[in-house]
Amino acid sequence: MFRFKQFAIDDSLSAMKIGTDGVLLGAWADVATSRRILDAGTGTGLISLMAAQRSPEARIVAIDIVAAAATEARGNADRSAWGERIEVECADLREFRSEVKFDHIVSNPPFFVDAVLSPDAERTTARHTTTLAYEDIVAAAERLLTDGGRLSIILPAECAARFRRVAFERLWLSRQLDVVTREREAPKRVLMEFVLRSEPMMPRCEELTIQDARGEYTAKYRELTQEFYLMF
Repeated sequence: MFRFKQFAIDDSLSAMKIGTDGVLLGAWADVATSRRILDAGTGTGLISLMAAQRSPEARIVAIDIVAAAATEARGNADRSAWGERIEVECADLREFRSEVKFDHIVSNPPFFVDAVLSPDAERTTARHTTTLAYEDIVAAAERLLTDGGRLSIILPAECAARFRRVAFERLWLSRQLDVVTREREAPKRVLMEFVLRSEPMMPRCEELTIQDARGEYTAKYRELTQEFYLMF
């Protein structure tokens, strides 16, 4: 059981365990004023719970193609203070439909595009784009978002440009955060926020370093995650 300040996560069933990527996305995504949020590929339900904590009025739908992950996400939501606002469904994003559109989609998607597959089928589904291509994510955003709705996503730095090309002229990049694991290293992850709109926009680009040269957490990383991590 992984304990945060206001909730706890059991990740014993999920192929993907609690990690920095999910926490970064959950803390960075601008969900404070969102009223209807879709967590696409919820895994343990971590990002849904973070969104529920940060957006007191939001109704959240969490979907995952893996039944065990959906079961675990449901259990984690039920143990939290916000279970009634989180709906969990075992569903494939490519086929998922909703009568009411969302004003925000958050996703920590499968990201290995050209890599050796894991012998564990569920881990492959969670980590590789064999079942969910970037084109599928963009198409889902077009189908499920309201006009002006946002998609927030985290990807490895080497995959970010490829996703931006897929989204070009369909979703416009509004914010980007390049994440450096340790001071003076190259960025390893990129967080991006896209807006569904017809007019282009100028994105706001920033950089976040998690640890300084001594291995200490930076003030900016502490500020971003302090609502959640017990150590801050």
